[in-house]
Amino acid sequence: MQEQSPDRLQFVSDASSDWQAIAHLPEAPLPRPLPEHPLPIAEMANFFGVTHRTLHFYEEKGLLQPDRHGAMRIYSHRQIRMMGLINLCRETGMAIAQIQDLLTELTYSESVAESEAKLRAALIARRNELVAEESLIRRQMQQITTALTEMDAVRDDADNQNFPAHPPFLSDSEFHCLKLMAEGYNPVRISKALDIALEQVLTMEGGIVRKFSASNRFQAVAKAVLLGIVGD
Repeated sequence: MQEQSPDRLQFVSDASSDWQAIAHLPEAPLPRPLPEHPLPIAEMANFFGVTHRTLHFYEEKGLLQPDRHGAMRIYSHRQIRMMGLINLCRETGMAIAQIQDLLTELTYSESVAESEAKLRAALIARRNELVAEESLIRRQMQQITTALTEMDAVRDDADNQNFPAHPPFLSDSEFHCLKLMAEGYNPVRISKALDIALEQVLTMEGGIVRKFSASNRFQAVAKAVLLGIVGD
């Protein structure tokens, strides 16, 4: 990583404390055409559909800097455009820190085109984050669906008298294997934990599944939990 010079570090510090100095602000969509005159805070809040507190919060974070006429806050065209940029970023789910980093980067821009390229890059990065989050959510939903399906199968077995009335006999090795299965261990991890060959684990799991009249290892664990053999 290239070391920053003291002058650059000072520039970053100055930019972070005053993003209003951005010379080339990228164009961000506004909810309505830019008004002819600056807006007082009530009209500014109505223009973007936010509360006064939201505008105060952005001001506290240094993102907005309205003019003051006595106690009244007045938002210039530049501040309206800045709010358009902030609003766009927030609607994509960007954190305040991410917006602050983007604005700091924009202080280096030497043209509107460069600023818009940086905004585009930030939006693409956020989209990639959302894609990764979506993938994780889909996997979690699939795990939930699988778990619910197995629970329903166990309930159906009980209703159809295919549920063992008494806990089946398990050897010590089978009991330890079952406990690890209930804790989410896969066969490879069980093999290492019990210090036995993988083939032995697979054979043992098959025997456990049969003893519980189950169709797979997950259903066997579910039945074992309902019978109180292992904890949930």
